[in-house]
Amino acid sequence: MIKDTQQKVKSRLISRRNFLSTSFKVSAVPFTAGLLPYLNAKAADKYNVVFMIVDDLRPMLGCYGISEMHTPNIDSLAGKGTLFNRAYCQYPLCNPSRASILTGLRPDTTKVHDNSSDYKVTIPDAVDMNQHFMKHGYNTYTIGKVKHYPAPFTHGPSWKALNVSDDELSDGKTAAQTENLLTKIKDQLFFLSVGFDKPHLPFHVPRTYYQLYDLNTFRLPVTSNYPNMAPTISENKIDLFRLYQDIPSGSEPISAEKTIELIRAYAASTSYMDAQVGRVLRQLDNLGLTEKTVVVFCGDHGFHLGEHGTWRKNTLFEIGVRSPLIINVPGQQPCQTNALVELVDIFPTLCDACELPTPTELEGVSLIPTIEQPTQPLKSAAFSYLTRSGAKSVSMRTDRYRYTEWGRDGKFGRELYDYNTDPHEKVNIVDLSEKAGIVEELSKRLRAGWKEATTNVHGRISIPDTLPWDINNDGIVDIEDLMLVSSSFGQETTEFPKVDVNKDGTVDIIDLLIVASHLGESCNASAPESNFTVSQDHIDSIAEWLTEAYRQDNGSNVFRDGIANLETLIDNKIPNKTHLLPNYPNPFNPETWIPYDLAKDTDVDITIYNLKGEIIRQLGIGFQIAGSYRTKGQAAYWDGRNSDGEPVSSGVYFYSLNTGQMKAIRQMAILK
Repeated sequence: MIKDTQQKVKSRLISRRNFLSTSFKVSAVPFTAGLLPYLNAKAADKYNVVFMIVDDLRPMLGCYGISEMHTPNIDSLAGKGTLFNRAYCQYPLCNPSRASILTGLRPDTTKVHDNSSDYKVTIPDAVDMNQHFMKHGYNTYTIGKVKHYPAPFTHGPSWKALNVSDDELSDGKTAAQTENLLTKIKDQLFFLSVGFDKPHLPFHVPRTYYQLYDLNTFRLPVTSNYPNMAPTISENKIDLFRLYQDIPSGSEPISAEKTIELIRAYAASTSYMDAQVGRVLRQLDNLGLTEKTVVVFCGDHGFHLGEHGTWRKNTLFEIGVRSPLIINVPGQQPCQTNALVELVDIFPTLCDACELPTPTELEGVSLIPTIEQPTQPLKSAAFSYLTRSGAKSVSMRTDRYRYTEWGRDGKFGRELYDYNTDPHEKVNIVDLSEKAGIVEELSKRLRAGWKEATTNVHGRISIPDTLPWDINNDGIVDIEDLMLVSSSFGQETTEFPKVDVNKDGTVDIIDLLIVASHLGESCNASAPESNFTVSQDHIDSIAEWLTEAYRQDNGSNVFRDGIANLETLIDNKIPNKTHLLPNYPNPFNPETWIPYDLAKDTDVDITIYNLKGEIIRQLGIGFQIAGSYRTKGQAAYWDGRNSDGEPVSSGVYFYSLNTGQMKAIRQMAILK
């Protein structure tokens, strides 16, 4: 059932936003397992799917060449399927990564950049893997942690060798539930997702697995410092890690002895998880399901164990974004591949392997051609994303280099590592004069993005020669098109007939948002570079557009995508002066946002006063980097309550911005 469905695409590819405006409206049909008939797998002649995802698992496994690791079950799966040596997550944090994997969409599309957002809310029309397979006749099941959910934090020790059985802990219970479920559904056509928790902290697992290792088994990381010349923003905060009672607090370094102790604990936790994976694989064998089941095994991102002097995830270093990925399709030849792949590729790969239609909006590619021919490259780069201190950043891994830009155009710093000469990322060489040429080339490739890095993509739609949202017909949708629409608000006749984008006879905020939702798109390979140079006048205009968009927001794709792109434009501009702006909405009920500009990095304090000058609420802002804090995601938020949590009454209030160097005060009216 493995087949080559690759097709050459000559024109640029349509973006997901164009798909959102049409396809989701007709395809987002709710499905539940109870509404579908149980299908017989033999009669259907289709593969089942078992998708296993593991929390915080780096490629520290025997099959990845780490001989000291005891992971026989995962190693066995790798020996039957395809092991991807260079697989990269799209975001080095649990929730954004899982949202990307499950939807087949990248973080800028899912709008999930933290552990609290839910892709079911941010992109409610999206169809995830379970829904897609359910739509096509599969009975879908989930056991354990697959979609992200917050885990309770314990302030106890970071590791424990427990005198318990496997099934007394969560992963053992997950394995037992999976064994039982497989027995019940063995005659169905099923898509089963299984999530294992370990080796996520704390490293509390049965003593048996600690006994597999001793402290002499492991060595310290090659580098325990951040790379020389790396920007400060690349450094990872480990405050949560330091809350475990056996981890030094403050800025005290973690000793070599403690590092080895923790590496051993991580290894023990990985071996415990491996044993549970083995139970699932053996049950597939016992029930005669192995030869008719596609098995995917992956981690959700990488994990630091002292490398670069940091711990856990949330970095754009190789350790933070490289993930284990193994795929076994029945009948395939076992192999390993060094092809660059991404976890966003899992969804389309499963569609291809199971001969289901691949949703056109997916932002990954099928890996089936590489499974069939391991030397077959599918893309020239892998992309990972991270938002830190309000800066949306992207890292691109090519065959030889990793190039990272922190913030738009790298305004908060850039990094370049050459793995041929510096495999452990010891020195950031981005500013070396002799690397200027490669930096320029990689920067262009990074801006061109993941689509241009894909050599063969199937199931895409080519776009027409002209774009309806390219108002001035220069071949690229950019800030100039937005300004033309804005300047035509309310006019019946204009110099540019395309400003009435939706052809409703009125030029208004809806037309502008449609254009904004397509920013950066082009149908002309020779088009000029995107004009995203944002002046202070632009910032003021964008802020006005956003205020009106927030006011009229009806939750549609046009508003959601248009607002997101406008916010990106405004969030990446350093203003000329520090400035306090009018709150919105004004008057409000029951909440308001207070926007401001910062010309330099500073501590920020915003205080709410009544007419008597009495402080009724202080908003804890703290240190902020220079930038425009005008959008809902960036502006200071006030819920309309005083410091005692009581709603304030209608009336006139004042709010102040204090940065130490300056203080500004504005008035607001509250009507309820």
